[in-house]
Amino acid sequence: MNGKEFIKALKNIIDEKHIDENIVWEAMEQGLTAAYKKNYGSKTNVKVRINKEDGEFKVFRYFVVVDDYIYGEEVEDEEGNIKVLDPEINEDAQILLEDAREKWPDAKVGDEFEEEVTPADFGRVAASTCKQVVTQKIREAEKESLISEFGDKQDELMLGTLAMEDAKNYYVDLGRTRGLLPKSEIIPGEKLKMGSQVKVYISKVDNTNKGPLILCSRKHFGFIKRLFEHEIPEFQDGTLELHGVAREAGVRSKVSVSSTNEKVDPIGTCIGEKGSRIANILKELNTEKVDLVLYSDEITDYIANALSPAQNVIVNILSDDKEKKALAIVPDDELSKAIGKQGINIKLATRLTRYKIEIKTMTQIQEEGNN
Repeated sequence: MNGKEFIKALKNIIDEKHIDENIVWEAMEQGLTAAYKKNYGSKTNVKVRINKEDGEFKVFRYFVVVDDYIYGEEVEDEEGNIKVLDPEINEDAQILLEDAREKWPDAKVGDEFEEEVTPADFGRVAASTCKQVVTQKIREAEKESLISEFGDKQDELMLGTLAMEDAKNYYVDLGRTRGLLPKSEIIPGEKLKMGSQVKVYISKVDNTNKGPLILCSRKHFGFIKRLFEHEIPEFQDGTLELHGVAREAGVRSKVSVSSTNEKVDPIGTCIGEKGSRIANILKELNTEKVDLVLYSDEITDYIANALSPAQNVIVNILSDDKEKKALAIVPDDELSKAIGKQGINIKLATRLTRYKIEIKTMTQIQEEGNN
């Protein structure tokens, strides 16, 4: 085994896999130790040391000097005698004081000594024997490294490259690993091109036997939330607050916002000069529309705002906070706007405010009052 080539290969693995160098060295030493035990006897008191500069490795037997063999666990020897070995000191590693002084004249009870026992052909045997052990350790270390890197990316927005696709999924290159973007999780109607960059919402990071499974989405309501937070700096510095998102992917979303500074208009800030900010967000959403809703702690005002583009909405709360029912009264000519095409506006307003909203026109209210 060429020492320099060994070191070079090992460092390449460390850099490529982004894993702890010490884990790799430890795996190598464990693999080489296992190789020695398998091919040169079953002695347990051996260890391998690797020179991290030149790749040279040596095998050592180690001993603890005792004045009499130390026992602790009952075992039976070949003559039928019962012995009890100390679990802290294995039998192979014990050497009587008188025997130790033949090799180490200054030896005392309790001293630890070692001697090199590296076989001449150990390099050839070790290379084949420890490969499996080392490979497994590297895989485990890489897996842990990926989990560490991507574990805190759940619920975040990431930029990746569309690398592959099959019948059901796209595979997004996120750097050291790939995320899974099911075709059911793209925005309805959008066309994605292989090799292009794409923003994805990390909906789940799962630790599997094969490593982290990173599930991506562009359909999740969190995708809208993170787009606003990334495109509009005022969300990052706390000037604006995002209170909720209700989404029908590919059709329409409602985003409720407020300002912590009375001099800052939250909706105008999100739209930006000549619509520049909201345009960047809409560009990611294909043909999906976005309604900006002014958040209010007063639930009647909040529900009225959520029913935009309907105007002049009067809201009455019909039940307590547990049932959360509300009646929205709108002018006759605003009814279609309040409900929306195929009921989408009231559906999203209900999700956003978490109130079951019933809508009636002013005429309907007057007719009910006359009956």
